[in-house]
Amino acid sequence: MRILASSLCDHAAATPDGKLDVHGIFHDLYAPGFPARQERMTLVLSLEWDRSDNGRYTFRVDLTGPGRQPVLTVEGQSEVSPRPADRPPPRTRLILPLEDVVFPVPGRYEFGITAKGRALRGPVLYLIEAASQPT
Repeated sequence: MRILASSLCDHAAATPDGKLDVHGIFHDLYAPGFPARQERMTLVLSLEWDRSDNGRYTFRVDLTGPGRQPVLTVEGQSEVSPRPADRPPPRTRLILPLEDVVFPVPGRYEFGITAKGRALRGPVLYLIEAASQPT
């Protein structure tokens, strides 16, 4: 299992032809003070499963802050079906809207994904204290 793609963005949607339509990717957020609240953001993940994977798998997404301080956890399940050898391995595309996320301090925040007993690194987000966002 591996992460094919991961992003934080303003909005994302799956298209009828199986693509991910992602808008407003960002890696930094600026806040006038802390704790800071982000009203809305979307986490997008595309997981590729092993060819031997089959069935329902539980996964967990953890957001941790500086010093590995826990910020939020989201749990879910994915149904994985085997694929023939002439097709790509099974994939799960996740679009997770996150609302009213509170960041206690400035610094580096990281999303971690756990599935099948494995820990994978997702996107990183930097929270920066600033009077105004740079241009």
